[in-house]
Amino acid sequence: MVMGKRVTMHDGDNQGSNALLMKWLGASALVILLDQLSKLWISSHFAYGEGYVVSSVLNFVLLHNTGASFNLLSNVGGWQRWLFSGIAIVASVWIVWLLRKHPQRKLFCVALVFILGGALGNLIDRLAYGYVVDFIAFHWEEHHFAVFNLADSAINLGAALLLLDSFKNKPEKNDGSATS
Repeated sequence: MVMGKRVTMHDGDNQGSNALLMKWLGASALVILLDQLSKLWISSHFAYGEGYVVSSVLNFVLLHNTGASFNLLSNVGGWQRWLFSGIAIVASVWIVWLLRKHPQRKLFCVALVFILGGALGNLIDRLAYGYVVDFIAFHWEEHHFAVFNLADSAINLGAALLLLDSFKNKPEKNDGSATS
């Protein structure tokens, strides 16, 4: 009788899936790191409200956003900090579950990596400071777009990639003529 580890057909699959999951989470950690480093840099080089003209359409300006995207709910008394933090935590847990369930779907997972990294990057700000550090300001003449950060950019890129993935992986229609 040979003693050893009992191996099933799925053990190799689980190890491969876990390795892929760790790669996806590592990529998300890189998004978080880049976001946090950019916010630390801007916060250490600019005073609140101070700006720098990069080009005719781009400025850097240090702002603090207590609300959601586009300053939504920024002036409602502080409870929004905990609401948006809770949403980020729930979304992050769900995203990690999706990454674990579908580690082989590359475009889908890349999209989730960006969303997860962005959500956690902004969550760190909310928990540490009570606001999100924003500094990227695009404008066209006198028309200004909302000021945002790398985490916001990652979330938007991830959402666009999810949309692209949904078109690429559209389920085939079942017209009922197929037999089982």
